[in-house]
Amino acid sequence: MKKGFILAGLITLFSAASALAHFQMIYTPQSALETGGELNLKLVFTHPFDADHTMDMEPVQEFYVIHQRGEEGEARKTDLKEFLHEISWKSLGNEGKAYEAKIPSRVMRSMGDYVFVLVPSPYLEGDDEYIQQYTKMIMNVGGVPGNWHEPVGLPVEIVPLDKPYANWTGGVFRGVVMANGEPVPHAQLEIEYLNHEPDMRRNAFKKRPGIKAPHPAFEAMGIRANANGEFTIGLPKAGWWGIAVPDLIETEYNDIDMVKEAVLWIQVTDIK
Repeated sequence: MKKGFILAGLITLFSAASALAHFQMIYTPQSALETGGELNLKLVFTHPFDADHTMDMEPVQEFYVIHQRGEEGEARKTDLKEFLHEISWKSLGNEGKAYEAKIPSRVMRSMGDYVFVLVPSPYLEGDDEYIQQYTKMIMNVGGVPGNWHEPVGLPVEIVPLDKPYANWTGGVFRGVVMANGEPVPHAQLEIEYLNHEPDMRRNAFKKRPGIKAPHPAFEAMGIRANANGEFTIGLPKAGWWGIAVPDLIETEYNDIDMVKEAVLWIQVTDIK
């Protein structure tokens, strides 16, 4: 099991995991929308940087969105499982079972923040360990802020300190790692860039990468949070970045060891 320790204060992307990490994705091309409407989401379990492999997803345990218009508004939760449809997603090396969610306009018709939450079924890694990644992706409609910074009560989660949908290239993003409602001191995090743009029509990753890593250390990057569970990462390139915290809670599933992990997706935009 991975164990963490912390670097205090402002830290930027550095170090690396020795291998590409698994990331549960909730993908849509744009997270900051002018107006509401229908929304198409892809739920894929993959390696974001090299897009070499897609792991099969089993039936989703939970999938919902929490909407809040304005910081004083009432948060409303909507179950989205009825909109899920199984698809085959093509990576550069294989095809795997994934899901598509076509969200009707009635769900996203109002301004404010929309916190999408996915709890997938545990994934058996090899023969000796399950992985379950509690995943969040946060969108905004109309520029009216809401509940982007609020925890949603998951066993493990990353709570943003900056809006995940409003980040300039060259800026930083901050967050707090939480487990069982408390900050996790000295948490270890893994960061990957979504390097192959998803083709929404073909249900596939595009072959051409956005960047070329000069060394494997730049593919799955590692950082450490501080003693309060807080972290800061640099944002050097526009696009989607996945932040994962592995091995936050150790438990069992089907009499096999299981780890609960937290994932948050943030989007970065170029200044033009």
